[in-house]
Amino acid sequence: MGNAAFIVWRETIEAMLVVGILHGWLTAHSGLLPDQRRRALRWLWGGVGAGLALAVLLALTLLGIQAWADDTTLEWFQALMPLVAAGLIFQMVVWMRRHGAGLKRELEAGMSVAAERAHWAGMALLAALAVGREGAETVIFLYGAATNDSGADLLAGGVAGFLLALAAYAGLVRGARWFSWRLFFRATEILLLLLGGALLVDGLDKLIGLEALPALVDPLWDAGFLLDDSSRAGGLIAAFTGWRAQPAGLSYLALALWWGLAFALALRARPAGELR
Repeated sequence: MGNAAFIVWRETIEAMLVVGILHGWLTAHSGLLPDQRRRALRWLWGGVGAGLALAVLLALTLLGIQAWADDTTLEWFQALMPLVAAGLIFQMVVWMRRHGAGLKRELEAGMSVAAERAHWAGMALLAALAVGREGAETVIFLYGAATNDSGADLLAGGVAGFLLALAAYAGLVRGARWFSWRLFFRATEILLLLLGGALLVDGLDKLIGLEALPALVDPLWDAGFLLDDSSRAGGLIAAFTGWRAQPAGLSYLALALWWGLAFALALRARPAGELR
């Protein structure tokens, strides 16, 4: 449930940021006539709806695969999905570090072109892609991170994450003078990378269990006396960090490489410099 809440919270805020920039530009642009503004807003919300529909379609596709697949195929699918989710998390963090700071400027430039040409379909497509991307990532992250959670836990976590995102976004907008968006995204990037590392370990552990990969050393150590990952507290930390009291050598070798790459590529990527 905790993973689901965090994933939905973070992805919802990012989608809200994009939609908020587009909506704010439209409502504040003095060059638009009232009829043009109303038409543009209809296109904007239509794009948001289309993006949500794409995410729902992906979720239904994943559920269909789960219902259709036999036990062996499903085990492989559930082993590979955490790895796919981890890869998407890494890609997203790198992208946000390199382009997130200039996101507002890029979106507003695109909106200016759309306004000059009355090309509101292009703005709707931009909104649909932004919302659809975040929604699709949410679906994949949830599937990869929560294969052992019940449907009720996922639903409760998702609702909690969405409500927290609404509250956090409102607080961030109201407190923009005192709060740094850049600091917010930097902190959540670290949390996402922790979650991505946990997904990486989970996927590799499943592949090792399927005998598709060698463990190398199993266990690499035994730290159960310090923190057992089968306990409530240990399980929570394991879900967010990939902690294992008795880790497989291959999984933790991959985790070390994950953080090495994260530091080299993601955390050191130089932002352009706008989302303060």
